[in-house]
Amino acid sequence: MSLTPRTRTTEFFSDFDSNLGQVPGRTDLSRKVNENAVRESIRHLVSTDRGERLFQPDIGCDIRGSLFENMDPNTMLILKENITQTIRTYEPRCELKDVLINSDIDNNAVSVKIIFSVINTNRNSSLTIDLTRVR
Repeated sequence: MSLTPRTRTTEFFSDFDSNLGQVPGRTDLSRKVNENAVRESIRHLVSTDRGERLFQPDIGCDIRGSLFENMDPNTMLILKENITQTIRTYEPRCELKDVLINSDIDNNAVSVKIIFSVINTNRNSSLTIDLTRVR
């Protein structure tokens, strides 16, 4: 009977899960690793407004305030620049490829697609965030 060696994936980056849940059956905190950790971090950066985090008032995109503006090409360009600058400044674990913004004026929503690659991989990843204006 021959045994095959277990392959182990390399974990370059890891973050605790945002809900601080436990690993099922153990008392350890669950983690997100590599691409999932970077994806979750980008999601939090985009959804955070400046001044929202204590002791880190510069972190954030202020994207929620822009949802109440008229969606024209200038507003979409400002959103794209804010997101690009925030990710490049506060997420050094990824290389940002592109930010695509589509507005849905009838439903008061904006869809943001962020294309990035984790710095130790050659594979592109994408993250889509749908933002809806709540009255």
